[in-house]
Amino acid sequence: MPSAIPDITTTGAEDIETADHDGPSINGINRKPNGASTWPINGHARASSVSSADTYSQSGYDADPNPIDPWNQPQIRPHQAHAEEAGGPRSRSYARILSWGDDPKTSRFPRISKPMELMRHSYDCVVIGSGYGGGVAASRMARAGESVCLLERGNERWPGEYPDGEVDAIKQVHYSGEFAPKWLPEKIVEGGDPTGMYHLIFGDCQNAVVCNGLGGTSLMNANVYLEANEATLRLEAWPKEIRDNAKCLEEYYAKAAEVLEPEEYPDDWPKLPKLELLEKQAKHLNLEEKFRRVKQTTRFRNGPNSCGVEMQASALTGQDCTGLNDGSKNTTLVTYIADAWNWGADMFCEAEVRYITKAPDPETGYIVYFAWHGRNRGHFRANLHGDLMWVHAKKAVFLGAGAIGTTEILLRSKNMGLEVSDKVGHNMSGNGDILGFGYNTDYEVNAMGRPLPSPYHPVGPCITGIIDNREGHDNPLDGYVIEEGTMPGALAPFLQAILELLPGSIDPAGEGLIGRCQAKLARLGSAFFGPYFRKGAIEKTQVYLIMSHDSNQAYLTLKDDKPVLEFVGVGRSNHVKYLNGILEKATRAVGGTLVQNPWYALLGEQQVTVHPIGGACMARDGTGSTGVTNHRGEVFTGSDNKTHPGLIVTDAAVIPTALGANPFATITALAERSVDYYAKEQGLTIDTRKNAVLDLFGSPQFKHHHKSCRRPEPAEDASETAKMHSAKNAIISARRTNDSGFGFTEVMSGFIHRDKGLKRDNVDTYELAARTAKSLSETARFFLSVQSFNIRSTVNDPSHRALLTGTFVCPTLEGSPFMVQRGDFNLFLLDRKAPGTRNLTYDFDMRGINGRKLHFHGYKVVDSSVALSLVHFWKSTSTLYVTITEPLPEHDRSCLDADESGLLGEIVAKGIMRIQPQDFLSEVMTLTPTGSSILNKVLSAGNFLTFFTRKSMSLLLAPLMPLQYPVQTCQGFVNSTPPSKTYKIKASDGVITSLKMWEPTNNKITAKNLFMVPGASVDHQIFALPTIRYNAINYFCRAGYRVFVTVHRIGMLMVAQDDWTTFDVRLDFKACLEKIREEFPGPDKNQPEPVYAIAHCMGSVALSTGLLDGTIPAKWIKGITCSQVFMNPIWNTANMLKIMSLPIPGDRLYRLLAGDWFSFSTSKNDSLFQRSLNELLRLMPDSRKELCNNASCRRTTMVLGRCWNHHNLNEATHRQIDRFFGGVSMTLMQALMKQGYEGGVMGNAPLFERLDTKNNIRRLKGIPILLFVGRDNAVLSLESTERTYEILTDTFGTGDDTSGVSYRRRVVPDYGHLDCWMGRNAWKDVYPFVREEVDRVVRGEEYRFQEPWDQFKDLVDSGKLLY
Repeated sequence: MPSAIPDITTTGAEDIETADHDGPSINGINRKPNGASTWPINGHARASSVSSADTYSQSGYDADPNPIDPWNQPQIRPHQAHAEEAGGPRSRSYARILSWGDDPKTSRFPRISKPMELMRHSYDCVVIGSGYGGGVAASRMARAGESVCLLERGNERWPGEYPDGEVDAIKQVHYSGEFAPKWLPEKIVEGGDPTGMYHLIFGDCQNAVVCNGLGGTSLMNANVYLEANEATLRLEAWPKEIRDNAKCLEEYYAKAAEVLEPEEYPDDWPKLPKLELLEKQAKHLNLEEKFRRVKQTTRFRNGPNSCGVEMQASALTGQDCTGLNDGSKNTTLVTYIADAWNWGADMFCEAEVRYITKAPDPETGYIVYFAWHGRNRGHFRANLHGDLMWVHAKKAVFLGAGAIGTTEILLRSKNMGLEVSDKVGHNMSGNGDILGFGYNTDYEVNAMGRPLPSPYHPVGPCITGIIDNREGHDNPLDGYVIEEGTMPGALAPFLQAILELLPGSIDPAGEGLIGRCQAKLARLGSAFFGPYFRKGAIEKTQVYLIMSHDSNQAYLTLKDDKPVLEFVGVGRSNHVKYLNGILEKATRAVGGTLVQNPWYALLGEQQVTVHPIGGACMARDGTGSTGVTNHRGEVFTGSDNKTHPGLIVTDAAVIPTALGANPFATITALAERSVDYYAKEQGLTIDTRKNAVLDLFGSPQFKHHHKSCRRPEPAEDASETAKMHSAKNAIISARRTNDSGFGFTEVMSGFIHRDKGLKRDNVDTYELAARTAKSLSETARFFLSVQSFNIRSTVNDPSHRALLTGTFVCPTLEGSPFMVQRGDFNLFLLDRKAPGTRNLTYDFDMRGINGRKLHFHGYKVVDSSVALSLVHFWKSTSTLYVTITEPLPEHDRSCLDADESGLLGEIVAKGIMRIQPQDFLSEVMTLTPTGSSILNKVLSAGNFLTFFTRKSMSLLLAPLMPLQYPVQTCQGFVNSTPPSKTYKIKASDGVITSLKMWEPTNNKITAKNLFMVPGASVDHQIFALPTIRYNAINYFCRAGYRVFVTVHRIGMLMVAQDDWTTFDVRLDFKACLEKIREEFPGPDKNQPEPVYAIAHCMGSVALSTGLLDGTIPAKWIKGITCSQVFMNPIWNTANMLKIMSLPIPGDRLYRLLAGDWFSFSTSKNDSLFQRSLNELLRLMPDSRKELCNNASCRRTTMVLGRCWNHHNLNEATHRQIDRFFGGVSMTLMQALMKQGYEGGVMGNAPLFERLDTKNNIRRLKGIPILLFVGRDNAVLSLESTERTYEILTDTFGTGDDTSGVSYRRRVVPDYGHLDCWMGRNAWKDVYPFVREEVDRVVRGEEYRFQEPWDQFKDLVDSGKLLY
């Protein structure tokens, strides 16, 4: 059997190339010069014998300068380098696992199928099913250089993994169809594992058993290779091209035989009682000349098979019908499928194809829709068959899903609009199969299979002998074959009860008393000692299987979208009774009791077949009026002779009549013929080079790309290839390092509205889109599987990444349904746009059936609002905010200068999707750890659940989590904005401060001076903030202003500790203005231009003191924009309570306990008092959405009040808030408290004289003033600006400037205090209206600002700056 490195192998589609192999020595085995070899068997050298170990030509493995057609080599070949004899009887059955590696972590079994995460969106050819027809198509098309995708409903299992006992077998049972016993009403049923190996299909009058798995029914058939006789092929039901040339299949039978290597049971192998008994019965029936050993695809020698897969000689277990674990069976898995893998085909399991449609324009070919059963998606019953995945077949689809599977697909395709013949589902047949038992004969039969047979008492292959009575009849339909068989060990314990209790048995006649006693004792022996008691009735039971000709009058329909078989009259025909009569004679001749098929009695005269055929039959007249396909298997478009190009049936569904023989040889030959016709029609050349010995744990020996496609790969395909290789490498890396993984499947639904104008990235926009979509019934749903192949990487990597695979359905978007492949899922990803927020993000490209590609970005926001509330936590983790955009090249989307790269691109649609409670319960059921052992799976589940719980609790219990202290390194500094020049400013009282200057960046506008004043405890960085991409300095410099920012004495300077107040700061402002007027006076140096000022908070208060008391001449000021306050500071309610509620003023209390200076920064190594204060500040009340654990943020809030709405800051700003705040002296705090309480600006202590007198206010005449305040300001009351506005308008009226308005007031919604300047979206929400006022005053009413083309416009236009 197979060969070792881990259980995943993946290939891309590159140019054909062959791995180098040494001819003389392969895997350490050397051949002798003359080609003959001797081999050490059981410690002894033993010569090979052709009779028991003939193998194929050495030329298949060594380079041959003149190779001949390997598919037409002679069947009898000398024993060569890689073959060896069986080595005698074995005490146990096992498969040979050949490996070139010795890594103990490697898997025991190979995996040549790929994870669904590695599927491409399109292939040249899609093959449905992996039985004989599917295997032929996949192998030949891969060898022809076509890209091939094979879809198999079942799982990949190799010898050693098939069920042995009844418990394992029952787990692999899937049943469906119409349960219709005569004694019960008909009922549609379905149950069991839908990907289980054994699929039992109930029908009316006859039932069927088929196999799901990579390898199809070949995994559990009886291996009998029996060609249809010419009389059968000449029947009227066949197309003219075959019936008039019955020998046309001979070359294709030869090709099939070359691959499958059928041979008879060797004469020099142990005698088999069941074979000898059938020979005796043939003599009694006068059919001795009809008896022979039948060719079968069982191996009776060790070594590689025709396709290079290592095989083991048969252990004679008799377990063929449940899967041979000894590695001796030439199934399609180890022949055609392994060959297809070796030539670059991609194979995917657990993919149940539902239907096929023509690809919509502008695509060509077909769309194959399938339900993916992987990742426990079956728990979502409503979605599994509703939200189908798909793959695009650019050229051809080969249907090889079996007669029932293919017919079901075509019926459903017809219902979905594919034009096909009305004969789909008609003319089905059970191939005349009849099952029977010769119970309790006079001879030992040994027909009960067992996983561990006695080496001295082997069971044998399932079928080794045959009575072939097909020839010599006037009517070919009278022909039949009788075969002996075995019962697999999984059924042996139940067989006696079934045979004795069911009615319909025919006892031997004329049996005497002694005979009856012996029969009774044999039955008792089996009952007490089990089915393997050698003298028991079960061990004396012969198993019969007849293949004959039935009436071909069955049909298959869909009821409730489920396939239902209806066979009419099969079990009641005279021919069946005649055949049962023959079995009765044969059984009576050996002293046994004939028991007809148990289904026959149990379900009311119903037969069971393991060989369903027909349903998509070849037409006898070449038109769709008599069949579904033409003689090549191509599907008709209707009742005429037109066909769907490249839609080809290659399995038993095309066979128009019962064959009277085991059908797989004919199925394979017909598939070879159909594929050969297709290849010639397309001008394809099928490569006939032999494979070397395959390392199924390694990589294929051939990589390919279609030979005509030598031009560079298109950008989209290159991007897909790159992503696929990245995913492949991640998977391989995880397997090689033996890492465990974790996965789950999720369904979310909601409403998404298509509108390119929905550009803002905020909750209001998403809710508006969802409401609009709901009113228009614009529904959306995704069905995605999340898989981490390395849970350690997912947990420890900051991106916490896993792969997404599935579908997205939104009918309002052209191209729906969309396939999602290799998408990114990020679990609790740190949201750098908002502090203390973790997002669950879904980011992927998706492709529609029309080839349209879109990008999906969705995120669930888990922030401080979930604190201590399970209801809020559920809402946050179940609500997804979705944006769909046009695709971008990968290098553009992965740019580093975007706030959120997933949102780049032209907006297509937005909306909201949610998890429904019932879907959440299903999602929990899909949680599945992966790993190489139970322990690894437990550890994987533990790691994932620990990580999920830890992150959830850190948000759910945020107020109780450890505090965030300042970090040592700068993080997220994305916009360094250094000043063009820094001036040292000396005030009239000798205090030295700084003045920062930035030159304008827009040379197309005349430069004007702009003076910006920060508040207390901060400096120029609030305007030149390095943690946002577009700060105030950037904004005003590109508007043509030369910006000056003062760093004054109550800001972030050492002198701030010297007990200065806002009243003292006016001296700094005067000195700064003097410097500006001196350095940049304007056109007339003798008459410097007045300067426009923008002042924030206490900087604005300080500016007002200088203007009110006359220190700063009003004529120096062109106008003022006052942020939050001007001359009437009034504390917000919370701050007012701090002042009024304490028995001792806060400044005095702090001065008493900790000194005169309060720093907004802190650390873990701070004093005990400061650390205790930090912990005490946890108790400060605030709204849920404003909770945070940043120690510096809490300290700022305690002293000044909350300075921002947290969601307006990004993570970098909030995390490093200590870098932008200094501290405050208690002297300043006393002055601020008093002014805020009194509601007006004042001088210094001890008098604290009010400066906002009527006379002082008149000094402001002629200065245009804009007052604005954040609506959610938690520092100052909105009344601060309102009172100032009323005083100014009451004093001066509406103003005397050209617009008639000198004084304006604006309230900014959704903003607080300092976030008006430091907020990540302030560039859009605040800066523009401030600039408009500055432009109006400085440049005139007629001036209109024109955006320059620069990096900031690019950031905005490209969507890199989220808003």
